[in-house]
Amino acid sequence: MAIEVRIPTILRPHTGGSKTVEGAGATLSELFDDLEARHSGLKDRLVQNDDLRKFVNVYVNDEDVRFQGGLNAPVSDGDVVTVLPAVAGG
Repeated sequence: MAIEVRIPTILRPHTGGSKTVEGAGATLSELFDDLEARHSGLKDRLVQNDDLRKFVNVYVNDEDVRFQGGLNAPVSDGDVVTVLPAVAGG
């Protein structure tokens, strides 16, 4: 079993148009490294200076990873990771 990662429309060019991809790792950082090996350029859109980009929200099983350790948040087989770009404007 793998970790399911839900990809927003804006990042799908990096996944060949796939809405979801699978990856592996013990932490979110390891998962992103695994995804980068299969989907070049994806990690660059999620991580900057060893931290999540400011306008990217990531959830593991509906829990915001910023409250779970950020890139050190634990993940395991069967988890669902959702990547959402932040929405701003007025």
